[in-house]
Amino acid sequence: MMTSLEEELAGVIVGQRTIVRGVLTALLAGGNVLLEGVPGLGKTLLVRTLAECMNLTYSRIQFTPDLMPSDIVGTDVIMEGGDGQSRGFTFNRGPIFANLILADEINRATPRTQSAMLEAMQEFSVTVGRQTHRLPQPFFVLATQNPIDLQGTYPLPEAQLDRFFFKLIVDYPSVEELKEIARRTTGRAEKRASVVISADQLLDLQAVVRDVPVAEPVLDYAARLVMATHPDGGATIARKLVRYGASPRAIQALVLAGKVNAIMSGRYNVSYEDLRRVVLPALRHRLVLNVEAQLQNIDTDAVLNQIVSEVK
Repeated sequence: MMTSLEEELAGVIVGQRTIVRGVLTALLAGGNVLLEGVPGLGKTLLVRTLAECMNLTYSRIQFTPDLMPSDIVGTDVIMEGGDGQSRGFTFNRGPIFANLILADEINRATPRTQSAMLEAMQEFSVTVGRQTHRLPQPFFVLATQNPIDLQGTYPLPEAQLDRFFFKLIVDYPSVEELKEIARRTTGRAEKRASVVISADQLLDLQAVVRDVPVAEPVLDYAARLVMATHPDGGATIARKLVRYGASPRAIQALVLAGKVNAIMSGRYNVSYEDLRRVVLPALRHRLVLNVEAQLQNIDTDAVLNQIVSEVK
């Protein structure tokens, strides 16, 4: 079923197979994704097509410095009764009440607005006044960041980045992919995705993922990978270049993503390779490098690749 969904997305999205697989992995694991890439690489198209493939509701929120929390979650408004005299408060839902949310350029909003969005991601509910409103299920957030235009932005702090299940880097397409994009988007015909699975089937798949067993040696390997990112007992490169290592959320992401990889490979057990395959997207945003790493222009991906080679 997930293979069919992946192929349906590939029929609309040109290239970006790694990004598509990463987004589907996070979706099945019940997590949220932070996408980093320059504008125009198909991030909006990906989320909209994903919603079409599963017949889910979709909202796009463009984050700007003047965006308020109530613009996202909604607000209470005064409504008059039918008699024209009585009045009462009615909750007017914001765009966050959808199954799939595209939080476009989330680093352009103020920390107050970012916190409202991230609270909804964590709790699957929003509180307005004294009332708590549950968000629809399934609920999936794909937030984007533009890495080249940082003027007037509010970068997410490390504690907020840790709430994202994956951080995926969207690469620029190749020459052949650029030509295919031109063929698909400059003619009369427009490729539309068809419904592959329903919301109830997706929720069932998320429950199946949780039931996948993990052998004790594999779980031990995941724990040692996470501990190796810490400077006070980790790998050699971590002691040299890492200021803060990954949090316990890191092992949760590793294990859940490993379970999804196992299922999508037709297996009902998690292997070491399933974990190694998701180390970069699961951990790259959870490390804080020190000044020496910045001076040497070393990024977290290089550190993580070295850690994976050291941990046996």
